[in-house]
Amino acid sequence: MKRSILMALVTAALPLLAQVSDSARDGYRLVWADEFNAGGKPDPANWSYEHGFVRNRELQWYRPENAFCTNGLLVIEGRRERTPNPGYRQGDASWYRSREFADYTSACLITKGLHSWQYGRFEVKARIKARDGLWPAIWFLGVKGSWPCCGETDLMEFYGGNILANACWGSKERGKAKWDNAKKPVASFGDPAWDEKFHVWRMDWDEKSIVLSVDGLTLNTVDLTQTINPDGREPRNPFHQPHYLLLNLAIGGDSGGNPSDTPFPSRYEIDFVRVYQK
Repeated sequence: MKRSILMALVTAALPLLAQVSDSARDGYRLVWADEFNAGGKPDPANWSYEHGFVRNRELQWYRPENAFCTNGLLVIEGRRERTPNPGYRQGDASWYRSREFADYTSACLITKGLHSWQYGRFEVKARIKARDGLWPAIWFLGVKGSWPCCGETDLMEFYGGNILANACWGSKERGKAKWDNAKKPVASFGDPAWDEKFHVWRMDWDEKSIVLSVDGLTLNTVDLTQTINPDGREPRNPFHQPHYLLLNLAIGGDSGGNPSDTPFPSRYEIDFVRVYQK
């Protein structure tokens, strides 16, 4: 009996050991991780939350209640449910105050003020639903500077049938980003059940480049000699500073599409987040 238990534990640990050994072979060591093995709410030492309507004219109301850990997974659940907007102002022209209600809820978890990193290997194992109106993401923002001069890296976004891997920084027009975009249609993976499986997204970031990949397939390589904010705006190169992590499931909005025919609740599931540095 003891031998069978030991073998089961070893078998379960093999994928983790393989990940660690691959990174160790490349000169990395694990410096931070969340495996989401404790049930209930995500660890408050690692994560805080965005609240309400935040960006991109998205339809969801962000709140902590839509994020929870179960069976070793972080679940971000998008729900079709009506929620009052306490910031509603009748006749207000702004998109976030003109809505009396949100018709969807979801969650956005962030490490801002808790954890940030400059350079390293970042791995996230996750399963998304590739459905109309859903906009799951794994992304990073620089700790200094206003957007987009702070720098943004989208390790993973899905919308419009595509997986995207992007980075942006400031352009000559204030408040408008300069983008290095890449996208790959989900259909091009050649697997009708692709969104029923977990996939590993990885960012390899050093002072020269950012390489974004999924399951070992490179999606985009960003040349950091080109990511310079114009007109002397700071930080001069936003990818030479620490960045924090965001995990979210947006719904609708400027890019997310129409969710009206998509089944809800819909789950975005994250198995682990691991950060390695040299």
